[in-house]
Amino acid sequence: MANIKSAQKANRQMIKHRARNRAALATLRTAVKHARNAIDGKAAEAPVLVKKAVSIIDSAVTKGILKRQTASRYVSRLTSRVAQVVAVA
Repeated sequence: MANIKSAQKANRQMIKHRARNRAALATLRTAVKHARNAIDGKAAEAPVLVKKAVSIIDSAVTKGILKRQTASRYVSRLTSRVAQVVAVA
């Protein structure tokens, strides 16, 4: 445990930030998983779920939880999956 007051405060902040970031990442992963499952199952609501997932991914970038390129890769893979399913159908 830190002895310096500023280090103690930094530790308290780190605990809060870590909890917030982990919750946001869990939400993001769940949204992406639901979108992927809908796409693979050729569900009618797949485009809606992808749009929701992209929105959550973008907000994660804004909050500094994800790097911009990582988010771009996630979005690209989701949209290309949707395009393939729509093209086949």
